[in-house]
Amino acid sequence: MLPRSRTLPSRIHHGAVEERHDIRHYLQVEVQPKASEAEAINPQSNYSKCFDDDGRLKRTGTFWTATSHIITAVIGSGVLSLAWAVAQLGWVTGPAVLLLFAFVNLYTSNLLAQCYRTGDPVTGQRNYTYMDAVKSNLGGKRVMICGLIQYINMFGVAVGYTIAASVSMMAIKRSNCFHKSGGKDPCHMSSNGYMITFGITEIIFSQIQDFSHVWWLSIVAAIMSFTYSAIGLGLGVAKVAVHGSIKGSLLGISIGTVTKAGTVTATQKMWRSLQALGAIAFAYSFSLVLVEIQDTIKSPPAEHKTMKKATLLSVVVTTVFYMLCGCFGYAAFGDDSPGNLLTGFGFYNPYWLLDIANVAIVVHLVGAYQVFCQPLFAFVEKWSAQKWPKSDFVTAEYDIPIPFFGIFQLNFFRLVWRTIFVMITTLIAMLMPFFNDVVGILGAFGFWPLTVYFPIEMYIAQKKIGPWTTRWLGLQILSVTCLFISIAAAVGSFAGVALDLKTYKPFRTSY
Repeated sequence: MLPRSRTLPSRIHHGAVEERHDIRHYLQVEVQPKASEAEAINPQSNYSKCFDDDGRLKRTGTFWTATSHIITAVIGSGVLSLAWAVAQLGWVTGPAVLLLFAFVNLYTSNLLAQCYRTGDPVTGQRNYTYMDAVKSNLGGKRVMICGLIQYINMFGVAVGYTIAASVSMMAIKRSNCFHKSGGKDPCHMSSNGYMITFGITEIIFSQIQDFSHVWWLSIVAAIMSFTYSAIGLGLGVAKVAVHGSIKGSLLGISIGTVTKAGTVTATQKMWRSLQALGAIAFAYSFSLVLVEIQDTIKSPPAEHKTMKKATLLSVVVTTVFYMLCGCFGYAAFGDDSPGNLLTGFGFYNPYWLLDIANVAIVVHLVGAYQVFCQPLFAFVEKWSAQKWPKSDFVTAEYDIPIPFFGIFQLNFFRLVWRTIFVMITTLIAMLMPFFNDVVGILGAFGFWPLTVYFPIEMYIAQKKIGPWTTRWLGLQILSVTCLFISIAAAVGSFAGVALDLKTYKPFRTSY
């Protein structure tokens, strides 16, 4: 095991190692060399075959890798709750809200993509993270507020994905149990062991150094997301065909419907409808990692052009899947639409197809967990390296040869901190295993500030749009409207948690 120099964790692009010897303050935009006038006219003259204009190793990301990253981040466990969300809103409002959120996400993501470089979209200073973009465009206290919201949301997503993965793993076990007993055994079991199993898996994958390393995991995860979404859609279509009718109503779940939580009252219908908004918002959340994804894209063409194309394809594909899964799920189950679409088809037939879908969900969530958590990992490690630059525990890298793999770079701080992080998210998931409620809260908490407010404000600042102009007013109306939607969704989700807590016992959740 050979010690390496005290540096920040290296970045690797397909085997090429880049040492980051500069340790910067974690809230500062990284200093880049100023281009001369000649270089500004012809920026390619300052490029080399190995390095980009900022001195870092050439980025290798493409339209397809960016698209796979986005799809991995977007089509997550949120798709499984869409049938439930549409059931609360009905045939009129449900699809309309799905399309509305798709449009808002696509529009504001395009605004955010233009903020990757400050100033000129081709030669301007790069912003490597969401916080760097806020720092260079807005500055002040908003940088701290942005970072706090972004990283709390990433932490929450990790908790939500742990819950979702355990539900799918239990579904596999229960379907096999039902099959063996012929449906005689109720097959009740605890979720704790499955959450711990998922946590151990994430501890291993969390040792992947940085975002540039997880491109292959994102592609696998994106394929898995299509797999289980297609199975859920196919089963929904089959169930509608068997019934010969389409369930549901124009206005959503009816007052007086008996559910596991009890009879739906007028007040509960209102809370459930608001919670559905949060679930849909969560299903579309990817803005918090968009800048980090864009930082992996090679140029030319300009990064924002590639990112806009990747975002457009991703949102269109995602919306088509969401509409089909949400609407066919509602058509199949009506008011009884489950919080997790795949659990609604029972555990007996076709049990093998449901097993495939649930395995795909677990594999996808392993990758999605990393896509969301890598920026948080990088933030803490960068801050720690600035705080303790002379500590071997924090900054030293060690090369460990691994047969059939190559050289693995070990950093003890990275090993300990990421392990502790995964353990904490797993513990909280075991304490609060309310999938739909957690999804609604996360969607409400992150949607307005990260998807709408900051992208709009940065775009206004960068393009120098004057106050009270037509465009400024339009952007502000959009922002305020989305703020009210987020507040409403948060209220509904917290009301759902309050209802669940009445029958909840810590660490004793079983299905």
